[in-house]
Amino acid sequence: MSTEGSVRAVSAPALSDEVADALARRAPVVALESTIIAHGLPRPRNLKVARELEQIVRDAGAVPATIAVLDGVPRIGLDKDQVERVAADRELRKLGFRDLAPALAAGASGATTVSGTAFLAARAGIRVFGTGGLGGVHRGWTSVQDESADLALLARTRITVVCAGVKSILDVPATLQRLETLGVGVIGYRTDRFPGFYLTDSGEPVDWTVHAAAEVAAVMAAQDALGGQESALVVANPVAPERQLDPGLHDRVLAEALAAADREGVSGQAITPFLLAYLTEHTDGASLEANLAAVRGNVALAAAIAAGWADRTR
Repeated sequence: MSTEGSVRAVSAPALSDEVADALARRAPVVALESTIIAHGLPRPRNLKVARELEQIVRDAGAVPATIAVLDGVPRIGLDKDQVERVAADRELRKLGFRDLAPALAAGASGATTVSGTAFLAARAGIRVFGTGGLGGVHRGWTSVQDESADLALLARTRITVVCAGVKSILDVPATLQRLETLGVGVIGYRTDRFPGFYLTDSGEPVDWTVHAAAEVAAVMAAQDALGGQESALVVANPVAPERQLDPGLHDRVLAEALAAADREGVSGQAITPFLLAYLTEHTDGASLEANLAAVRGNVALAAAIAAGWADRTR
């Protein structure tokens, strides 16, 4: 971002007419991230998936609000042309919460990650967000102290995030410990086991289980009634066992990926995309299919929760 020349006026978040109308009517709305479109899937499949996820939300009677920053403007709900732009533009940056202010000031464009999407959605008044898997504490934290910005953002943002746990390439037990320390609620949806993104079961338990979307909405209402810090609620929704990545294959390829990253000196922000790409390549795309199965299920559940929340708040 240049410091020379005139100072650019910063734009407030712009809601699409559809999203603004739904929020005004207290109709169900589901936030969707754009990083999966711009950076998480191969082209041209990414555009097909983007449309599919929005349709899943619509079929459940809710309004999708895909979020991105385009030309310095945070967009809450994208039209057809904007979704196509996010899917096609290879120069789009990846924007977490910390990147939003520089991007807006510079008039930049980018796809929002979990932290960026959660912040913008909550600011717009959207309470439910459907995504794939959360970021978390990286393996070897004691040496590199690398932790996703998702965790701290969720500790101070009142939003319900439906996800398939945290990415299995991370340190899952340490991530759960950090969520507990930060005061972020975690509940399992029809499970007492915390999922591992590609895997139905990460090997870790969850303390609370709900069995219906209306129960999640009741927990959300209890959060508000209690007051306290404005923290998130994580709804851990496992991928179906028949759609998960084969656990044996997962463990073998992940071990190979971690060794390859170490050999090649991959670290910092580069480690997650490196490991995910390695898994996709060396499982012949099976990890990608498990990822998509998880995302579809999370978005469908998010729409049901949004409908239950709308029923309580109208």
